[in-house]
Amino acid sequence: MLSRGERFKTLWNRTIDEAILIGVDSVFIVSLVSAFIGAVTCVQISYNLVNPLIPKATIGYMVREMTILELAPTITSIVLAGKVGSSIAGGLGTMRITEQIDALEVMGINSSSYLVLPRILASLLMFPLLVILAMGLSIMGGYIAGTLSGSISAQEYIEGIREDFIPYNILFALIKSLVFAFLISAISSFKGFNTRGGALEVGAASTGAVTNSIIAILIADFVLAAVLL
Repeated sequence: MLSRGERFKTLWNRTIDEAILIGVDSVFIVSLVSAFIGAVTCVQISYNLVNPLIPKATIGYMVREMTILELAPTITSIVLAGKVGSSIAGGLGTMRITEQIDALEVMGINSSSYLVLPRILASLLMFPLLVILAMGLSIMGGYIAGTLSGSISAQEYIEGIREDFIPYNILFALIKSLVFAFLISAISSFKGFNTRGGALEVGAASTGAVTNSIIAILIADFVLAAVLL
């Protein structure tokens, strides 16, 4: 993939095109999922937090910690594994069985550099941005759900999300997003690029890409938590 690379301008244009498909087109689903996850987390924590000795601000604190450390990077990446991973594997698999990749190689173009590298770079660029969006919307979803349901006041929630904040947690979440982005794009590209057969095999490659990406995300999530925390 890195040998006989394309010109910088070509690689840049291809990366921007893929970034639009991977990132911009995923904003809606990421926003919807993250907002409702934050809302559900806030409501469920307030439901279980019945001890009068525990201040209500703890709800906001727990929503913030769960969102930044786990829910935003991991759940967002799992959602994107289904959307982005299947798209990458399906697209490359279709190009393989229709011999478009073979045509590129006949023309002397390094097909892996031209097709795979921009997808990986675009994923590494867009996943952290989507995770940052998910963090903000998830915390906002918890704020809206908590105040509308009467579980917690706005002042108590804001006090909770400001309490004992550790900036390193943001860096940890972004490191996770970069690792997950590489795993999803690399596994999906490998599955699609090596597809052989017909339409059924393309579907199987997409399914395998999503399944393997989710398994890789969960394993990497544990390893990163054990190493970096």
